[in-house]
Amino acid sequence: MAEGISSFWGPVTSAEWCEKNYVYSSYIAEFFNTISIIPGILLALVGLINALRQRFEKRFSILHISNMILAIGSMLYHATLQHMYVLFSILLCCSSSSSQLLHKYLSGVVLQIAARFDEGYKIWFYSTYSPAEKVGTRDLYFDFVRFHSQIMQQQGDETPMVWEMLLYMYILYSPDWHYRSTMPTFLFFYGAGFAIVHALVRLRMGFKVHYVMLCLLCVPRMYKYYIHTKDASAKRLAKLYLATILTGSLCWLFDRLFCPNISRWYFNPEGHALWHVLMGFNSYFANTFLMFCRAQQLGWNPEVAHFMGFFPYVKIQKPKTQ
Repeated sequence: MAEGISSFWGPVTSAEWCEKNYVYSSYIAEFFNTISIIPGILLALVGLINALRQRFEKRFSILHISNMILAIGSMLYHATLQHMYVLFSILLCCSSSSSQLLHKYLSGVVLQIAARFDEGYKIWFYSTYSPAEKVGTRDLYFDFVRFHSQIMQQQGDETPMVWEMLLYMYILYSPDWHYRSTMPTFLFFYGAGFAIVHALVRLRMGFKVHYVMLCLLCVPRMYKYYIHTKDASAKRLAKLYLATILTGSLCWLFDRLFCPNISRWYFNPEGHALWHVLMGFNSYFANTFLMFCRAQQLGWNPEVAHFMGFFPYVKIQKPKTQ
């Protein structure tokens, strides 16, 4: 934490990245990691407006909304470094596929339960044990607090990542699925089951392997769409998608692996913030390419237009019967 600046959100209860906390404001823990998410939110909003304006299928509107919600949850996490706000990001992700009023109510209920649970545990601990006994049992209490914080963090970060990949799998494979209701039902229960298991069991390497497998399952269909696309501008979107994810991953790894060395540098390259910016563009390029491919399947005569000569978006011409 920067000297002379106090924390508005209190002590850190979630994992920190390679950026000094509360340097520019007492309200934002990781300044660059927070503001670097804004481009991703704006790009997802642009994609949503385009999908609604041209009446694309609802799946693309949900995809853009889920990108925005996940980004907002990530902003809350980096701005506060509080596991309670990480939990809130989960509830935001859920709201993209269910009733807003229901989840607004549930989010308040769950947050209150979690807060009272933490408070109740502290009251029980300090009222049950004498000062002498606390010395021998305080390690157990703090172990519990650390474990509880890690569980909330992995649910707020890792579980939505899996849900996002399941949504991409639905968009990629649903055109060839013969039973329309079977696939979304299976993916829904799969995502819910993963969230429950991941909350009960600390999956570290298992989560990474599982997430990579989900990504690899999407690769064959993405490659199929790429080779069947003749439009040069659309293929450029796929290449930009690949370039941003590779560059962003390198920035993430650099920030993660060399943080002890970076902390001693005069200038911090902010690798995690660069990851946020690049992944915001990465999601936009991926969504735009998928919108083009889907419009092509439906015979909507899509083309990649460019706003102000450089910003790509999909423009379609539906048959008059549609």
